Amino acid sequence: MKKNILGTHRRALCSAAIALSVALFSLPADAADKLTLLLPGKGYTPDILKSFEQETGIQVEQQTLAWDQLHTRIITALVANTSPADVIELDWSWVGQFGAAGWLEPLDGKLEQTAIDQVSVLPIFKFGGKVVGAPYNNDFKMMVVNADHLKKAGIDKAPRTMDELLAAGRAIKEKGVAKYPFGLPLSVGEATSTAWYLLAMMYGGTLFDDKGEPAFTDPSSGGYKALAFIKQAIDEGLIDPASTAYGNPEVREAFKAGDISFILSDGPGPLATYNDKEKSRVAGNIVGAVVPNVSGQTVTYGLPEALAIPAKSQNKDNAIKFINYILKQDVQELYYQQEGNLPTRQDALSALNKQGKLESGDAIVEQVASVKPLFAEGTPAWYPPFSSAAASAVNAVATGQSTVEAAAAAIAAGAKSAKDE
Repeated sequence: MKKNILGTHRRALCSAAIALSVALFSLPADAADKLTLLLPGKGYTPDILKSFEQETGIQVEQQTLAWDQLHTRIITALVANTSPADVIELDWSWVGQFGAAGWLEPLDGKLEQTAIDQVSVLPIFKFGGKVVGAPYNNDFKMMVVNADHLKKAGIDKAPRTMDELLAAGRAIKEKGVAKYPFGLPLSVGEATSTAWYLLAMMYGGTLFDDKGEPAFTDPSSGGYKALAFIKQAIDEGLIDPASTAYGNPEVREAFKAGDISFILSDGPGPLATYNDKEKSRVAGNIVGAVVPNVSGQTVTYGLPEALAIPAKSQNKDNAIKFINYILKQDVQELYYQQEGNLPTRQDALSALNKQGKLESGDAIVEQVASVKPLFAEGTPAWYPPFSSAAASAVNAVATGQSTVEAAAAAIAAGAKSAKDE
């Protein structure tokens, strides 16, 4: 009897050990084998996450939120001195705020050199001389054109200078091709301020001089001329007065409906949608074009998104592995083909263009080579209130409630107030 009891006990122990072993392998991986992501939109595709897990053995838990919810979630956690995830979204416009607060882990010396050499927009994510984000989504300002409208107006190529742009808009309007040829967001929102920044560049200007002082109050400056352009285009009927209530979505809907010929301040991201017959009435006629400039030499600025690591993350090593994986050329090419996420690597863009997979590829490759940071030292912490002041002043010009001179002065006052806060 005793022998049977002992044998039963041993079998029970053996079964328990096997059960425990199975349970250990069935339980979620411990912290050393886990990674959490918090990103906008759809985030990364299952294929990409699975490939990373197979390559590294690190289990990825991805959470995605709409943009406004995402920003709130991230800010709330960081202010509370906690980590919202091991890898988080970092928009170009958050760099100053997050960097000044010390919320992010510096990435210097941790990114693969091949990626650093190929990602031209990396300087946008520097704060205090340190890299705090790794760009994964390439976004920059460029112009989008309805080529059919140009053809009907007798214009054989997209304008490269501001004089050519105005001449094209007038010709399109005079021939009745489009009542309002130029699409531009002019409501009180960041889409309006970012459009004004681009127009300032188109007129050869910058926002601030080397001493950090406003460089747009002089009538000969690019920023001042940009405000004057908006007033002139409204007065001539080249921009729909209803645009004073438009953000980017409304401008894009009007463009897809065939109501306008140029979106002056857009990005490469929506090109596929514009040429989708199920989503656009102008599909097949839309091309990306480089930003015109008074000199004819295009220049623009970037609004990319990056992956960042909170300083309070408990899995920084895994986070670095994930970021370096995402920065690989083949991964960026795959992500573009699956979700349309424009690569930040120049070699990935060139490869996609050579394969004929990059829509308006020649224009995109040319434009990305001219991308400059809007702020040489990185987006400052005072950017949000400055952007708000700029949008309000531009809107006031467009609605006729302000002169160009008064608007330029108001933006300068907004910059000073933002810096003093």
